[in-house]
Amino acid sequence: MNQAGEDKELQVTPRQALGSLKPYTAGKPIWEVQQEYRLDRVIKLASNENSLGPSPKALQAIQEQLSDLHRYPDERSSGLAQALGEHLGLAANQFIVTNGGDELIMLISRAYLEPGDEIVVPDPTFSEYEFGAFLMSATVIKVPLRDQYAFSAEDILSVMTERTKIVYLCTPNNPTGTYIPELEMKKLLDRLPTRVLVVIDTAYRHYATALDYSDGINFIKMGYPVITLNTFSKIYGLAGIRVGYGAASEGIIRTLLQVKEPFNVNALAQAAASAALGDAEHVQASCRMNEQGRQQIYEGLSRLSIPYYESMSNFILAELGEHAEILYHKLLERGIIVRYAKGWGLPGHIRISVGTAEENQELLDALGEVLVHTSKPW
Repeated sequence: MNQAGEDKELQVTPRQALGSLKPYTAGKPIWEVQQEYRLDRVIKLASNENSLGPSPKALQAIQEQLSDLHRYPDERSSGLAQALGEHLGLAANQFIVTNGGDELIMLISRAYLEPGDEIVVPDPTFSEYEFGAFLMSATVIKVPLRDQYAFSAEDILSVMTERTKIVYLCTPNNPTGTYIPELEMKKLLDRLPTRVLVVIDTAYRHYATALDYSDGINFIKMGYPVITLNTFSKIYGLAGIRVGYGAASEGIIRTLLQVKEPFNVNALAQAAASAALGDAEHVQASCRMNEQGRQQIYEGLSRLSIPYYESMSNFILAELGEHAEILYHKLLERGIIVRYAKGWGLPGHIRISVGTAEENQELLDALGEVLVHTSKPW
């Protein structure tokens, strides 16, 4: 292309909304740390993955589907939607299946947000809610969580305006691991205007052990204007093939389908998710490993005098103080990947995904080693 052609191309400007966007920053992949630090063995405890691995039934379903890859997938993922309905006690037309939970957030943003609308999010929380709002030129209102990162319905209600369109509740919350109790959720839903859509993100719901935890499905059955966000990336161990889903009233689902791309979930993902949904043994084993792993990490952090927050999820937020970033990099040098929490406005913290017993112990041993050579800030 000549110089004149290059000049013309450079005059094309992107939407103004892109100036406000902060692209999602994923945890470092294993290969990158191996290359950067010249390591053979790396343990990744940064992305809240299931260290037990994928559902064996899902792997078998993928194998059986391979010979049909020349066919387009079911555009509506109707087989998976039917299975979800039977599993959760809703009708098949109350589900939308998506390319991971992230796509569902984007669809909700596209379907409901106009420029100038407001969304309300707890702070800190998953960053993709904010990303979807900014993409549609909406405004993000952040409501700080209370002591010990507790949710408060009153705090959320206090920021409602005529422009409020969506409230996001991540429960258990990423990155804090805390949750909103069922009665507190009902208190909020009962007092919110019905023009406000409540998105209840329950990506980590299987790991919650609190008796007053709610995955939001009961509120859908009672007719509240809510949609629950779910994923097969966590407990089912299918993060690599990207499949999630939303559950809501038929009307909300119908609206979201208007902005969904055709064939958004590939055939392998549909088959794997349908099989994983029926793999109760894998789910139970994953829950057991996580509960034991959480306790192992709690005890190890306590021995190291590192403050942490009890979690209802498969990760733990730990407070390392002013040297958190230094300690994070020292762990990388030893082949241990955790998530530095500065992106959530928590520069003194790291988020640790629960791994296998061996992985957890290697993390704790490495933390003990790096602390010896680093002045403790507490």
